[in-house]
Amino acid sequence: MVAAAMPLRLVFCGTPEFALPSLRALVSNDNFQVEAVVTQPDRPRGRGGETSASPVKEFALENGLYVYQPEKIRDDSALGFFKRMAPDVVVIIAYGQIIPQLLIEIPRLGWINLHGALLPKYRGAAPINWAIVNGETRTGLTTMQIDAGMDTGPILLQKEIEIGPEETAPQLSRRMAEAGAPLMVDSLLGLANGTILPRAQDSSQATKAPLLKKEHGNIDWNLTAREIYNRIRGFDPWPGAYTFFRGQQCAVWGKPVVAGAGPATMQSTASAGQILADGAGIYVVCGGSSLLRLESVKLEGRGKVSARDFVNGARLKAGEGFSSPH
Repeated sequence: MVAAAMPLRLVFCGTPEFALPSLRALVSNDNFQVEAVVTQPDRPRGRGGETSASPVKEFALENGLYVYQPEKIRDDSALGFFKRMAPDVVVIIAYGQIIPQLLIEIPRLGWINLHGALLPKYRGAAPINWAIVNGETRTGLTTMQIDAGMDTGPILLQKEIEIGPEETAPQLSRRMAEAGAPLMVDSLLGLANGTILPRAQDSSQATKAPLLKKEHGNIDWNLTAREIYNRIRGFDPWPGAYTFFRGQQCAVWGKPVVAGAGPATMQSTASAGQILADGAGIYVVCGGSSLLRLESVKLEGRGKVSARDFVNGARLKAGEGFSSPH
C-alpha cells in the first residue's frame, strides 16, 4: 500500500482488548499521527467491582496519548472536542456508543470501523459470538465508513477468517483483532490515496448479531448436541451456557459425542436433558437422540467440578437431568 503524502491526523475511539492491536499498529506507523484517544469512562470491572480504566485507556496513557472520556458522546462537549481536533479521519473499534450524524460529518475521510464479520452478514454488537453459535466455519473482518445506521455504511476492505472447530469466542476474537490491525492500516492508506473506493453494502443479504443477553445462554436440551456445543463456545465467557438442576442454575461444559458412541442402550428411551452415565463418561441427552459428553459443571455459588464429581455428589436418581427453558 502506498504511503500517505503527509501523516494522517486521526482520533482513535475504542474501549476493549479487541481494539488494541489496531491502535498499536497506528501509533507505530509514521503514516499516522494519533492526536487523541476516546474511550469509555472508567467503570467497575471484575469480581471486586473496583473502578478501572479500559484496556485502550491504559495503553494510551502508557504511550503518552491524550485521552478523552465523555460520559455521552452525543453531548455538546463531545461535539466541541471533535471540532477542535478536526482530524482527517476517526478510527472507531468497539467503542461502545452510537455516533451521532453531527460527529460523523466532521472528519474529511469519515469514521472508519473494524467490524468482526463479513458485512452485510452479522450486523450488530456481537458478530463473533453469533457466528460461532450459528455453526459457521468461516467468518471475517470488514473495514467500513460508518453512517447513521447499525453497520450499514460502505465497505472498504474485507478479510475472510476460518473458525476452528473447537474455537471459543475469546480465542477467535484475539485472532481477529490481530488480523484486523494491518487491514485497518491498508484501509486508511488506500482511502487517503484514492486507491480504495467505498462500496455500498447489499442490504438484502444482511443478517443480525444482536447484543448478548443473559437469557441467550439458557440451554434448550431439545437442540442437538452440536448446536448446544456451539453455544458453549459462542457464549464464552458471558452469558455462558447454563441450565437448571433441581431448580438451581448451573453452568455446563462439554462436547458432542460421535454418533454411535456413549450409552446407546439407554439413549433411545431417554428424554432431552436427562443425564446418563457409563464407565467411560457422563452424558446429557440432546435433541435427535444426540449426546453431549459432559466435562464439567459449576453450580451457582460453588466452584467448577468435573462431571463425574458432580454426578457422584448429587447422588443422581434414575431419569434425572437438566431442565430446558419453558
